[in-house]
Amino acid sequence: MSGQPPVIWGRANGFQVFDRWGNCWLDWSSGVLVASAGHGRREIVSAITRAAKIPLLHNYCFPSEYRAALASKLVTLAPEGLNKCFLLTTGAEGVECIIKISRTHGRKVGGPSKNIVVTFKGDFHGRTMGAQLAGGSASQKEWIGPTADSGFVQVEYPGDIRTKDRSFEAFVNRLESLGATADKICLVLPETYQGGSAAFLPIEFAKKLRDWTLANKIVLGFDEVQAGLGRCGTLWGFEHYGVTPDIFCVGKGVSSSLPLSAVIGKQELMDLFAPNSMTSTHSGNPVCCAAASANIDVVIKNHLVAKAERMGKVLYAGLDRVRDQFPSNIAAVQGRGMVAGIHMVKPGTDLDPDGDMAFKIVERCMEKGLLMFAPVGEGGATVKISPPLVTPREAVLEGLGVFKEAISEVV
Repeated sequence: MSGQPPVIWGRANGFQVFDRWGNCWLDWSSGVLVASAGHGRREIVSAITRAAKIPLLHNYCFPSEYRAALASKLVTLAPEGLNKCFLLTTGAEGVECIIKISRTHGRKVGGPSKNIVVTFKGDFHGRTMGAQLAGGSASQKEWIGPTADSGFVQVEYPGDIRTKDRSFEAFVNRLESLGATADKICLVLPETYQGGSAAFLPIEFAKKLRDWTLANKIVLGFDEVQAGLGRCGTLWGFEHYGVTPDIFCVGKGVSSSLPLSAVIGKQELMDLFAPNSMTSTHSGNPVCCAAASANIDVVIKNHLVAKAERMGKVLYAGLDRVRDQFPSNIAAVQGRGMVAGIHMVKPGTDLDPDGDMAFKIVERCMEKGLLMFAPVGEGGATVKISPPLVTPREAVLEGLGVFKEAISEVV
């Protein structure tokens, strides 16, 4: 980062990261929102070790007790009616799976022209081709080439601080102006909160979206890869909206460690493909399943969802005080639970993003012992905060003190 030596991770425990020389950082990244239950959690390490010692390291699509146990846990925790689960490896793979299922469903209920996937500007859904076509960043699609006829449409995100008209009517009108009428749309897939900003949909918008998709035989999905399993102070992030999707995908914090993701949805959607017609080489890897199953037990038994909600209040109270101290530089603090986005802007402008300042703040925090990943979002100007859910109150307050000090010095 900007000429500074990088932090070479040596080990990580709970909410702390250490280099090989014993230097310690508070982790406000969760290793890009993975280590929700904490780094190196003993229960997860033990589950991984037991699976590896059997040994059972791989089983492709063949059944295993590990696969069955994890799928059962996820379906049990999912909202009523979402009763089937498909295990995969990455969040992007889960998004690709939802797209595939939804386009197949669209053809079934509306013919070949019902194939448009609607997402939002600013969305991030992964780095594979389908996931980036669904994503809301034009720069990340440059390698693909022309995308006008791809069947993917992005519209303004109503939770974004720069969106002027946040009404549902504006959403529908914008879609129609792009040729995406309801009879041609097969899927609407927002991130539960936008990874680049931590912005949520307005609740009333989300409720109208649910009603509209049901009325028009459109699949409503949520990308819960960052939001699921307690990050937002609820078990599933979309609970904040009071709606239930038809399908959603999880990843990252589902294991707090090894690569694993899942798609969870209605049986009528999940059964559109015959057995063995939708597989993945490492789907349901037994060691990863063991890690994820142990992680879910840790989250539930240790009440980490409720803790995220409580510590989130502490975090946001402190961030709001920082925003009030620097109103010309911080346009907004967005998020819920243990995820936040601090939007840095250039003073005296109409919300022009200040990516340079955001980067300097993250760099200064690193020098002071507080670790975050590089700024994200519009102009790379959103400082993203996502501590492990096990972070205690004292560490949250210590991190807030460092963060405030770093902003003061940069400003």
